[in-house]
Amino acid sequence: MLDGAQVVLDVLNAPSWEDQAVLDFFRATSSQLLAAEANAGVAHHVALSIVGADKLPDGGYLRAKVAQELLIEQGGIPYTIVRSTQFLEFLRGIADSATEGDVVRATSATFQPIAADDVAAFVTDAVLADPVNGIVEIAGPDAAGLDVLLRTVLEADGDPRSVVADPDAPYFGTRVTDTDLVPQGPARLGGIGLAAWLTAHPRS
Repeated sequence: MLDGAQVVLDVLNAPSWEDQAVLDFFRATSSQLLAAEANAGVAHHVALSIVGADKLPDGGYLRAKVAQELLIEQGGIPYTIVRSTQFLEFLRGIADSATEGDVVRATSATFQPIAADDVAAFVTDAVLADPVNGIVEIAGPDAAGLDVLLRTVLEADGDPRSVVADPDAPYFGTRVTDTDLVPQGPARLGGIGLAAWLTAHPRS
């Protein structure tokens, strides 16, 4: 199915985020895809992953992405792993998942969310470039506590829920610190900040 392909871009996502199910998904799909690439002589495997995934082993989804990265690194195909920070498009969903009554409880740990359009541009750059056989990190231009980001989004939406900073609030099942989910070294930064994104993507 990959005959003639020079580059494969893997942005597959699991239908279930239950810990074992998501781990099984990324192991199975990555193994099958890498084997097919080897048979077809694919020259470059590009995969989208998550900044800081390797720092949070208690998060089942993040643990699964680390397992995927390991398979890619050991798979024998020249590769580029693009690690991205959280998408701006997911902030509203994060607020919903952290809502108790009329209150959103969110960590104040630093986040640096990136617009999906910027992610697409950076991934395209990776596809067109030579393999780095390593990791490239990407992030948005604005960094702030997750509680601050969610409060900004809700206020822009005219949403009456209040946001409370809670250092013990989990992020998809695990606690995070200021350095866990933001780049700690060189990273490519997108050009779309939260304010511009909100203007372009009002609550429908």
